[in-house]
Amino acid sequence: MPVQIPDDTDFLSFRDQCESQDGWVARYNKGGVTMRIVCKDVTAETLYDVLHDTSYRKKWDTNMIDTFDIGRLTVNADVGYYSWKCPSPLKNRDFVTMRSWLPLGNDYLIINYSVKHPEYPPKKDYVRAVSLLTGYLIQSSGANCCTLYYLTQVDPRGSLPKWVVNRASQLVAPKAMKKIYKACLKYPEWKRKHEPNLKPWRYPEQNMLPCINVADLTVQRADSLENIDESSVSEEKAQHHSDDDET
Repeated sequence: MPVQIPDDTDFLSFRDQCESQDGWVARYNKGGVTMRIVCKDVTAETLYDVLHDTSYRKKWDTNMIDTFDIGRLTVNADVGYYSWKCPSPLKNRDFVTMRSWLPLGNDYLIINYSVKHPEYPPKKDYVRAVSLLTGYLIQSSGANCCTLYYLTQVDPRGSLPKWVVNRASQLVAPKAMKKIYKACLKYPEWKRKHEPNLKPWRYPEQNMLPCINVADLTVQRADSLENIDESSVSEEKAQHHSDDDET
């Protein structure tokens, strides 16, 4: 399937999906999770910058193994790589996604879905997961306050134990939202010391990434990837491995 860069209609549809959910507790919707958190003492612009700034992400995203931008498609769309830790002995997951962003009035939106890039095939030690639709909606609610919505529909590839799914929706994702909030509080001070004027997501002329032809990409279909069975992994065994990793 050819890759389609999102247009205004896609962003408006995503915003409608986020706003149709109340509360920021995890809720399932066709296999997805939607959450919401109010961020006091944080402007919408700061939150938008934090979600874009891959250099800063390495400071606060403790689940992340690696992330980097691969190339740009348009002034507000690029392709990137992200890998994250799963509870051992489960295999770690990674993504290659097309990401697009748009300021829309007082709102900021960032959405992504998985694509296939010829130079970044699945890796031997990772399970290539699929983002069907993942993104953030940031809404300003005053001079120094905003609300963050997070919506994700992901196929992790493989038969995962039920406890992993429960942990991800009830513990991992809410904890990640709080991490983002705390990271936002510290970002202005950090950014002042780290290329304070460099924000290519705001100023396209600063974007030095190589250009990618959208025709070289295809939509990543889940059924074309390895599907492994990890359903027999117990929570106790995973916790034991986690404890070993920390010592």
